[in-house]
Amino acid sequence: MTDLSVSPVRDAAAPIVPATARGEATRRKLMEAAEKDFGEKGFHAASVSSITHRAGVGQGTFYLYFRSKEEIFAMLVREIGHELRRRMAIAVTASTTLEEAAHGGISAFLGFAQQHPGLFRIVQESQFVDEPTYREYYHLLEQGYRAGLMEAQQRGYIGGGDAEVRAWAIIGITHFLGLRYCLWQGQLPETEVLDDVTRFIARALNSPQGETLPSF
Repeated sequence: MTDLSVSPVRDAAAPIVPATARGEATRRKLMEAAEKDFGEKGFHAASVSSITHRAGVGQGTFYLYFRSKEEIFAMLVREIGHELRRRMAIAVTASTTLEEAAHGGISAFLGFAQQHPGLFRIVQESQFVDEPTYREYYHLLEQGYRAGLMEAQQRGYIGGGDAEVRAWAIIGITHFLGLRYCLWQGQLPETEVLDDVTRFIARALNSPQGETLPSF
C-alpha cells in the first residue's frame, strides 16, 4: 500500500518532502529526535535506530523521509541555521540604534543556543561529516550580518570599513560567548555581560580610523 504522507516522486538530489500535514509532523519528530541524539552522543555514536527509538517510530518510517543518517544530519544543520537566522532577523527588525541592533542580535543568538544545547556540537561535527554544509552554515550567517552592516554604513550609522571582515569578527564574538555561557556554564550571561559586549561592538564599529589607543 502506498504511504500518502510522503510524495511518491523522489529526486535523488532533492530532499524528500512530506505531502501531508501528518507526514510533516512525523518528519518534525524525527528531526527533533535527531537533534537531541546527535547533540548528546555525537554523529558517530548516534544511529538511525536510536533516532527512531527516541522519536517513537519504526526504522522503516525513517527512510520515508531521509535516505541516510548523513542526510538527516546535514538537513538538521541547515534547518538549525535557518531558524537561528530567522530569530536574529526578527530581533533586530525594530531596532532604531546600533546598540539596540547589536544587543538584539546577540541576545537572540544566545537565547537560541540556550534552547538548543546540541547546537555547538552538531555544527562543529558537520565540519568532518559534511564540510560543504558546515561552510554553508557560517557563510549564510555571515551574509546576514554583512547585509545589515552594509545598510548601516549606507545610512551613516557606522563608519566605513570592510563589512565582510566585520561580520566574521562579530560571528566569532557571539560564538565564543555562546560557548562560555550557554554551553560550559549552562545559562545565559548576565545583563551586564550583554551590555558590555554591546558597547564593545558599537565602539569598534564607530571608532574613527587612526584613533590613538591608550597606553597599557
